[in-house]
Amino acid sequence: MAKSKLVNANKKIEEKVVGAYKKVENSVAGTYNKIEDKFVDKYLTKDGETVEEAKKRLKEEEKQRQEKNKERISK
Repeated sequence: MAKSKLVNANKKIEEKVVGAYKKVENSVAGTYNKIEDKFVDKYLTKDGETVEEAKKRLKEEEKQRQEKNKERISK
């Protein structure tokens, strides 16, 4: 019986710790995304592009750079 009380207590502690961690994680990730969006908007958008369009363009450009690098390495 003492074991089940200990297991239950540990389970409650685990739920609180994991819940607190998730809140911090979500807060940090949300803040990062806001900062990233503002940076992209201010410095990386071109000619009326939205932030989402700029991010998509940047990812595509990075993919092309990586493919060129792979080609150069394999020669």
